[in-house]
Amino acid sequence: MNQFVSSKALEARARRAAARAGLVARKSRWRLNSPDNLGQFMLVDPDMNFIVAGERYDMTAEEVLDYCSD
Repeated sequence: MNQFVSSKALEARARRAAARAGLVARKSRWRLNSPDNLGQFMLVDPDMNFIVAGERYDMTAEEVLDYCSD
């Protein structure tokens, strides 16, 4: 990934890629360190409200892009 892309722009790209794949990329807003919440992304199927990937909010924006490009 390009090192000059800002984190906000990368997050926006991940959300758009998820939307194109019919998913929702949810980013955790939890700031404390938790074993169940790692502060990154989770992919959710909006029709079934089912977690597709990143159960522990453990997907980076790059991983979301890779998952949704398949």
